[in-house]
Amino acid sequence: MNAVDKKIASEAQGPYETYRDALESKRLTFQHCRACGNDWLPPREDCPRCWSPDWEWREASGEATVVSWVVYHTAFDNRFAGRLPYNVALVDLDEGPRMITNLVNLPDGGDVIGRRAELVFEEDHGRMLPRFRLKDGTST
Repeated sequence: MNAVDKKIASEAQGPYETYRDALESKRLTFQHCRACGNDWLPPREDCPRCWSPDWEWREASGEATVVSWVVYHTAFDNRFAGRLPYNVALVDLDEGPRMITNLVNLPDGGDVIGRRAELVFEEDHGRMLPRFRLKDGTST
């Protein structure tokens, strides 16, 4: 078991609960398959590439690249009606996993695909969520 495993893993919890506990500690973690080398989010019991149950937790650096984003002007869930418009983004973490998140400083207009972003944590609906802030004028 590596250092990250020791800090966040609990045998009494499943992967989702362990992931959520790390987020509450303001740490973004992902799973790494020891069998095939795949890295992934969201958490799950087995590797989504090779189905191996032999994996470990790793901690993300917090650096990412924006792959895509959309701005919603309609709330498809009433809990989000007061937030309109809001964005949903897809980012590639530097370590490999791709994740769905929000951008906290999405500018009006303009394309942000390829822009570099950094991890920030925000409390929302009573729990800590990983979100990303665009870095000034950077792209890959």
